[in-house]
Amino acid sequence: MIVDALKVYVTVVEQSHFSKAGELLNLSQPGVSLHIRNLENELGTRLLHRSPKQVRMTEAGTILYKYAKQILSLYDDAGREIRLLRDEVTGNLQIGASFTIGEYILPARLAEFARQYPLVSLQVTIGNTEEIIAAVRANQLDVGFIEGETADPELTIIPYMKDEMIVIAPAGHPLADSLAVEQDMLQDQTWVLREHGSGTRAYSDHFLQESGVHVKRSYVFNSSQGVKEAVAAGLGLGMLSRWIGRKELAGGEISELRLRQRLLEREFLIIRHTDNPEGMAVQMFIKKVLAAPEK
Repeated sequence: MIVDALKVYVTVVEQSHFSKAGELLNLSQPGVSLHIRNLENELGTRLLHRSPKQVRMTEAGTILYKYAKQILSLYDDAGREIRLLRDEVTGNLQIGASFTIGEYILPARLAEFARQYPLVSLQVTIGNTEEIIAAVRANQLDVGFIEGETADPELTIIPYMKDEMIVIAPAGHPLADSLAVEQDMLQDQTWVLREHGSGTRAYSDHFLQESGVHVKRSYVFNSSQGVKEAVAAGLGLGMLSRWIGRKELAGGEISELRLRQRLLEREFLIIRHTDNPEGMAVQMFIKKVLAAPEK
């Protein structure tokens, strides 16, 4: 098996000696030499310079060593995942998510996870970013997904995915037809905002302050769905994740204001309590969502 030959090769290189490698692998020196010779025959090149005192890699051998380490690492990862499937992952998983992630991204990820690990019981709590952080800190949740920032020393933070924020307006708004909206064109407008404690509100407040935009009047909703519906009804401008407004943008119910030379982007984060033991269900869930493609 090629994996066995690569293990022998890596061990020989790291021990700089055939006999020492054989001792570690419980192989005779002729057995070690046979593996190396088979690799050299297969690749059509010499991999090692041999001498009585030490073994040195050739240029080709250096290349093989680098990739052999990667291949062996991937092989070990595959073996672990296959063993997990055989042993079955079970347990209860308490998940928390802020509104954007919990309502528009997480359901599809949970469905995929539940199909692969049907013995894991899932419970999801949706709240704003501050609420999810507090629940993870209090060990009421195993894992949380947030759309704001935190530097809490009690939490382990894992970057999840990038999120594009957009400024939306009612269909037919005077700014909707502008090919490029300058920031000063946003002055003295009515805005529909999320509540304080929301990651979306923190981002929109930062944007308005940084841009020097004066808000004529504001209305506050405690859900992104409420903000979207209020904007569609003509109440004012709003700022939301593109995930939230995709269907309404495609249907012409709301319009995106195209800001000149400005990409509004933030990062979604996964958080865990640093001192909370990470069970197998949590490990596999985090690994699954990190590997899932963005849709």
